[in-house]
Amino acid sequence: MADAPKVTERQEQQNPKAAKDGKKSLGRRFLPWMIMAVVVAFCAGAGFGLGRTIGGSGPTKTAGANEQTEPALANLIKTDSSAMDSEETWYYDLEPVVANLNEPGVTRYVRVALTLQISAEVDYKKGTAYLEEKNPLLKNWLTIYLASQTIEDMRGDRNLRRIQSEILDALNEKLFPDAKPRIKRILFKGFAIQ
Repeated sequence: MADAPKVTERQEQQNPKAAKDGKKSLGRRFLPWMIMAVVVAFCAGAGFGLGRTIGGSGPTKTAGANEQTEPALANLIKTDSSAMDSEETWYYDLEPVVANLNEPGVTRYVRVALTLQISAEVDYKKGTAYLEEKNPLLKNWLTIYLASQTIEDMRGDRNLRRIQSEILDALNEKLFPDAKPRIKRILFKGFAIQ
């Protein structure tokens, strides 16, 4: 075994051109692959950049859905300036939501009752009617969201604050898309895990 490296060293000393040709042939074999990888990476980056530039990054909107929600949302907002200057808010209680937790092998469920703190910019009567109309959609989303949580995801005040924040963001997006958030806070009226 010790003689094997010496044999190759002797061969390199006797025929240095053959050793260089072996290194060149190795480089020649991988050169086309390296060029191809660089070209593919460049094209992918250019395609991504071009798609973001031309296509935009916003969600696509359908004319029918957008035409229906814009007048409904515009009707909710108060027009008198005295109400807009006020920092007062009003509250809307959602019906309690019960969902099975994502716990394998054990049947556990959570019961959550929420209160929404709504901005004073939203008219109370019109806003209440709008929220009652959207109540089935809100309950559906809350049920699916809560069913994706585990017990560990719901333990502790940090997790409860995270859940409040995620619900707040989602409800503002669902109820007031492409508009200023009108729900100021989510308050837990009841929260029980069994």
